[in-house]
Amino acid sequence: MCGIIILLDGDMMSIGDVEFLKEQKILNKVNKLLTNTLDSLGVDVNKGEEDLVEFKKMMWENASSFDDGESMQVMAATSLEADKFFQKQRYFNSLRKVKDKPYFASIVFKDDENSIYNIYMSLTYLKDTDSNNILYDWRSPICSLFYDYETGPCSYDAPGGKVLGTLKRKRQYKIEDGKLVGVFDNSLNIDDEVLQEVLARESSERMKNVVNTIQQEQNKVIRNLEDNNIVVQGIAGSGKTTVALHRIAFLLYRMKNLTSNNILIFSPNNIFTDYISDVLPSLGEANTLQTTFADYLSCFIDEYKSVESFTDFVSRFYSYKEIDPELVRYKQSDEIINDLDNYIDNYVSNCKFTFSFTEGEKNLIDKDYLNELLHEKYSRLPLFERVDEIAEKICSNNYKGKLSRVKTYLKLLYKNSNFEKDYVKILEDFYNSDYFKYTVDSKIIHNSLYKDYINYEDSLILAYLKGKLGGFLYESSIRQVVIDEAQDYNKLQYIIITNIFKKAEFTILGDINQNINPYYSYDSLKDLCSLFKGDTKYLELLKTYRSSPEIIDYTNKILNLKHVNAIRRNTNKPVIIRKGVLNVKDRMCEDIKRLVSNYKSLAIITKDDREALELYDLLKDSFNISLVDYNTKSFNKDLIIIPAYVSKGLEFDSVIIYNNRDNSYKNNERNLLYVACTRCQHELVIYN
Repeated sequence: MCGIIILLDGDMMSIGDVEFLKEQKILNKVNKLLTNTLDSLGVDVNKGEEDLVEFKKMMWENASSFDDGESMQVMAATSLEADKFFQKQRYFNSLRKVKDKPYFASIVFKDDENSIYNIYMSLTYLKDTDSNNILYDWRSPICSLFYDYETGPCSYDAPGGKVLGTLKRKRQYKIEDGKLVGVFDNSLNIDDEVLQEVLARESSERMKNVVNTIQQEQNKVIRNLEDNNIVVQGIAGSGKTTVALHRIAFLLYRMKNLTSNNILIFSPNNIFTDYISDVLPSLGEANTLQTTFADYLSCFIDEYKSVESFTDFVSRFYSYKEIDPELVRYKQSDEIINDLDNYIDNYVSNCKFTFSFTEGEKNLIDKDYLNELLHEKYSRLPLFERVDEIAEKICSNNYKGKLSRVKTYLKLLYKNSNFEKDYVKILEDFYNSDYFKYTVDSKIIHNSLYKDYINYEDSLILAYLKGKLGGFLYESSIRQVVIDEAQDYNKLQYIIITNIFKKAEFTILGDINQNINPYYSYDSLKDLCSLFKGDTKYLELLKTYRSSPEIIDYTNKILNLKHVNAIRRNTNKPVIIRKGVLNVKDRMCEDIKRLVSNYKSLAIITKDDREALELYDLLKDSFNISLVDYNTKSFNKDLIIIPAYVSKGLEFDSVIIYNNRDNSYKNNERNLLYVACTRCQHELVIYN
């Protein structure tokens, strides 16, 4: 660390009054310019909104007098004006967000031509009346120096090429309500005062942006533009999700014509979606499209009212409700993909039109001709798309290009064939075939498929079957896909996803140590790299910022880990183990009262939802406590009870791990216990 200035109750320490006064004057100038810019922009935005309304009104009132060419010109002009207005409105809103904290850091950079640049970093940019940059957006190329280098020789990639030089100074600021509270000079990213102050804070209701504490290894993920796809292995607490969201903000800033509507995030559950909902808006960007994999599948699989969630799927295992775990394990395996492909190939090769037929009085449709179309001319297409093409071709041949009778021909084609477009029936046939390498009673198979909802493991197979036979949904508007908790997805899911989002690039983040899918696991997330088109980079995040060293030491022992690096300073609060507690309610009430009085948030994490409900009933009359499950969409973090497999991705100041004597974590459930324990930041208590 270099010199530090900290104001405590009006007193100043370290690097000197003169330097601090300089920074105060700079902040005063920035505040004045920011206020003037906001005032001017506010007038423009209000006027622009009125003008846009009037322009649209005029167009509507005079639409009948425009010819087609004039209408197109007016529409184009309207769209251009609207784009300009919304761009100005977004900038106005971004400046309003930084009004109380205009910037958070600065660097002094000297290039090889001896030009010196004093760069102040913000969540957005600000120019003076002469269009000189006063504040730089943290995502601009030169700002990468702050995250990537200690003071000394450095370089950054500018639009015109690599710029070499020397980083002379890195400075961080604490600004509150437009006033300078603290200044920190530092030569390192890791373990600096600002980072430690952030880590020492209590957790908030929702995840926050961390632009002032992004670390070098995180920045490599955020700013990677060289590779089409990135696969990130990050240990618990390494900031995987935070990095993913800051990467999205960076891509929106740097990639031409990319908008939030072109990005889709697959989240582990709806709670997590709510938890991360403030990050992108705080960075000046609109929230992206977000969904869970099961919810997305429910749009594709319309044969059922609902698709079982991943959380309910794993709950069947951890609460011992699954009757045949080995069957589920096979359905989740890589092996079944090959078995299913072989079945589909055989199924398609045996499909044929069995009868010639006449439509109307004249048009005889010969079966041999149809089969030639089915297996030769249209063989490049999925089976049921071939039938659609055949129906259109016949209709075109007999009705001079009119397609009004396509539906009639489709009915006739299926009526005169040995196959039908019934995906559930085909799936049932696969399960009963020799291609399916597990013996199951046909009645059990039938009952499992013919109900209102479909089990999670069956939904993946059905989705793949539908895609192979009828074509995968093609989402052309999605250009970036982010998958969090990547270790919980099996290979079949990635095949489905890459077939749906064929033009998208992927950011994949996970941790093999936090895998809670009891039926599937990876030796390394590097195994995923071969599943994506284009250049795919594998990166690792090996430092944890969430938990205290004491908690990390304990959680390492659960999985025999040794490679975890703790950044948070010691709290001198050892992990407390409660063994052989006779009166659980009284002992736990004491722990809850103590932890609630010392910390903002406390989570009691149980092994499964049944145990969570039992504990909630035990404690609800004593505390204002919330029960959280998969269906919960938002909650107050102050005091909650939550099953371990729902807690993924969340963090709390203090955590109590609870399981009763009859429901202890078994050897093959260590990962679930690891997930539960690593949710904790400061103090961990374990009832075992």
